[in-house]
This record gives sequence, C-alpha cells and structure tokens, in this order.
Amino acid sequence: MELEGRWRDLDYLLNRQGNVVGPGFEPGPEIREFLQSDCRVLVVGAGGLGCELLKDLALSGFGCIDVIDMDTIDVSNLNRQFLFRMQDVGQSKANIAAQRIMQRISGVKVTPHHCMIQEKTLDFYEQFHVIVLGLDSLEARRYMNSVACSFLEYDEDGQPDLATVKPMIDGGTEGFKGHARVLIPGITPCFECTLWLFPPQTKFPLCTLAETPRSPAHCIEYAKIILWPKERPDDTFDADCEEHMRWMYDKALARASEFGIQGVTYQLTQGVVKNIIPAIASTNAIVAAQCTLEALKLVTMCSSGLNNYMMYSGTDGVYTLTTPYERDDKCPICSAGVSFDAAPSTTLQELIDMLMKDPDLGKHLSAPSVSYGSTNLYMRGALEQQTRPNLEKPISELVDGDGSVIHINDRQLVAAMKVRLKFGPSNGEMDS
Repeated sequence: MELEGRWRDLDYLLNRQGNVVGPGFEPGPEIREFLQSDCRVLVVGAGGLGCELLKDLALSGFGCIDVIDMDTIDVSNLNRQFLFRMQDVGQSKANIAAQRIMQRISGVKVTPHHCMIQEKTLDFYEQFHVIVLGLDSLEARRYMNSVACSFLEYDEDGQPDLATVKPMIDGGTEGFKGHARVLIPGITPCFECTLWLFPPQTKFPLCTLAETPRSPAHCIEYAKIILWPKERPDDTFDADCEEHMRWMYDKALARASEFGIQGVTYQLTQGVVKNIIPAIASTNAIVAAQCTLEALKLVTMCSSGLNNYMMYSGTDGVYTLTTPYERDDKCPICSAGVSFDAAPSTTLQELIDMLMKDPDLGKHLSAPSVSYGSTNLYMRGALEQQTRPNLEKPISELVDGDGSVIHINDRQLVAAMKVRLKFGPSNGEMDS
C-alpha cells in the first residue's frame, strides 16, 4: 500500500517548471510513471558505494534497478556496507543487497547479477537508460567506459547520434575524498579522456622485493610481479577473480613467513593488488547522493546536470569543487575517429605495425584485426588465411581515400577503435 505523500517532494520537481530545468523538460505526472515503471538503471558494484547507491536510487523513485557484482560478503565489509549482516558473510553481495532493498523499500524491483562485468554481453548493457558505477578498480572503470562508448555512433559530419548515447555516472571514494562525474559519450569527456586524473600506483624496487622485503606490501608485490609470471606464465592475472586473489594471498603469506614479516592478510592483499584505499562511510554516502541526483537529472531533465566532474574533500571540513573537463578529440575510445598519418603506399602490415608502436593507440592493442565498413581487411582466427593477402597491399587500394575510417578490433578492447586515415605524401613524392 502506497504511503500518502511519499512522493510529494519528487512531484514538486517533476510537476512544475523552474529556472534551472534541463533542455526539453515538460512537467507532468507521466515523468514519475516512467521513472518508476519503465526506466532501467544498472548499478555496477555492491560494495560500500554500491549499497548507498541502491538505497538512494530506490528512495528517489527509480523502480527498476539491476545490480552486478562478483564479490561475496566478508566480515570486514560490515562496518560500512550497511545492507549486509553477519549471517550474510560468504554470500553474494549482489543477491543480498537486492533482497535487503526490496525488503525495506516497497515498490522497487532490484535484479541481482552475481558475475564479472566481462561475462555480460553488450546486449545486456544496451537495455539500460543509465549506468551508475560504484567501483574500486581502475581497470573495471575503463572496461565499463569502453562498453558505454561502444554504442556511440557519429553522423557524416562527425556529430554524435544522440539516440546511441549511453550515459554513465561514475562515483569514487578514497578515504575522506571522493568524486562524482557525469560521462555522456560524445558530449562530455569519457573516462579514457581524463585517465591522467588518477595518480600512478606505488612502485617498489625489484631488488627490494626479491632480496630484502621489509613490509607486508613487499611480500604481496613479490607474489604479483615475480611469482605470478614465473609460476603461471600462461594465465592473465585478474584482480577480480577470487581464485587468483587467493593464490596471491597464499604466496605472499609464505613469503612473509620466510622473512619473519607479520601482517599479511587477505584484505591487505586485495588492497595492495587493487590499490584500494580504506573507505569512509560518510564519504560513500555523500558521493552516492551526488551520483543519484545526477541520475535523476539525466533521466527526467528536472534540472541542469553537473558539468561534469565534482570533487569532494572532507579532510579539513567539507569542500567541493566542480570542474568542466574537456573531451580529448584524439581519444581512441569515444572520438569519431583518431586521426592517423600514413602514406598511401603504406601496406596494411606496415600500418598495423605503426599502430602497435604508436604511444597512444598501441597501449590498447595486442593482436589487432582491421576492417573497413563491412569489409574485413585482416582478421585473426578463422578468417586469417582468407584475409592474409591484404597485408601486402597498399592501404590506398583497400579504402576509398583520405579521411577513410578503419575499425581496429583487439581482445583488449570491448568495442572497435576507430582510426581516421590521413594520407600524406609517399617517400617518393617527398623526394621529388
């Protein structure tokens, strides 16, 4: 039974005009009906920030929420991840979080997904109107950024097709500091555009790790940097895989025991490997509230949105700063096509080698395949033999001309990287 006046404050926002409403806002009761019945929101992560996000979204009128998280509940989570109880330890975070939200907040449906984000197809992510991130991993953020940008299409003039835009909101906390940001592919900077905002991870000298470890972190880094490549050379380490993390903990613990070092725990192993900084409950609550507010703005246009990055610091008081970061026109993930210079006589093999060596593009590639429109220029795997002859052909014979956009696919990419070829003079033409 609906409580009388439950949505009064929300209706004040949705049923009246105002001076700060977003573009195209038309007040009316149908907006709340859409919010509660048809709007699909995905929360990625059910940890400290994710629990707050689920609660805030449900209390703000979102009626159809999905949550995805591969982790299980640990005792150390209980001090800040308020949806969990002692009897829940060992169970899926996504499943328990969904149950608790539906138990406490009537009228909301929360669908849990206990799996890795990489296990879901693009069709799964495409069904949501907005994606909200509550992650603690740089790699996971970059993956979800690639997912959102993979739906983006541009018209012939290089303008984004708004029907293909998948908005995403990213929240993050580090102790008493946090951020909330709105990522609208093709319009605002994507995650890759501002990757420089994240500080480099702490590095330890290899001689210290190998010969004179002095701290638990040294033992953990030894297991990650030295033992993993040596003992499991054919496996790619995944910090979100429980089996991989358990192996890392066991090896670090053995290393610590050998040198009489105390303090290696499973939680610390996760923290060092993932570069996790301890979370503060109040910071999670503040950042989640901002993220929820931005989600509400995006879906209803009841107010103009954040432009486009908010930083919060609670170290010496309460301080917030909003910064309008700009898109990188050369971003390989969200741009209409990264401009790349090549002579018309350059062979496809030479072009691939050049892309692999490029400092900006090469870091995203390991074994690329190339296509142009609906034509496969070079494809690894089943079509490798069929397309191999193209490697020796000049690129000018394979595309229409200057400004052509080729698509680079790679196992490291969620979606194809778009490269806009800019033909310059060949070596012979330059000499003459």
